[in-house]
Amino acid sequence: MSVKSTATTASSATTTSSVAEATRAVVQEFIAARVAGDTGRLVTLFADEVDWMLAENPAVPWIRPRSTAAECAAQAQELMEHTVPEDARASVDTFLVDGTDAVLMGHLSGTVRATGKSFEGPFALRLTVEDGRITRHHLYENSLSIAEACTP
Repeated sequence: MSVKSTATTASSATTTSSVAEATRAVVQEFIAARVAGDTGRLVTLFADEVDWMLAENPAVPWIRPRSTAAECAAQAQELMEHTVPEDARASVDTFLVDGTDAVLMGHLSGTVRATGKSFEGPFALRLTVEDGRITRHHLYENSLSIAEACTP
């Protein structure tokens, strides 16, 4: 291997590492804003247009299609309005970052305010961060448990 290709490889690794670090920082900020219920901060973290994916679930009032930063940020507020905040739990067991992509895996639970029923299950969240903003938000969760908790 030549000196030039070694330097290029090292430079490429540094760039990849800095992209991953930037992604990790934005995701950590997203988590903090989400936990704090800081909708204003969430709006600034989401891109103007977001590839939002969450399995449609007509029984669940906070699950609906979204695509703008404001709509995506509002999901956190809508969730808080429809669930009992002191019963809400989420734990992250895995936090993987590869360049602009991050995957969080863990467990969530809560209680629906209108029915008093609880839900729980594993989740996986895939986020993509580009230019310091979240451009992809794909959430995979136990939608059956959530729908059953929303049904009187």
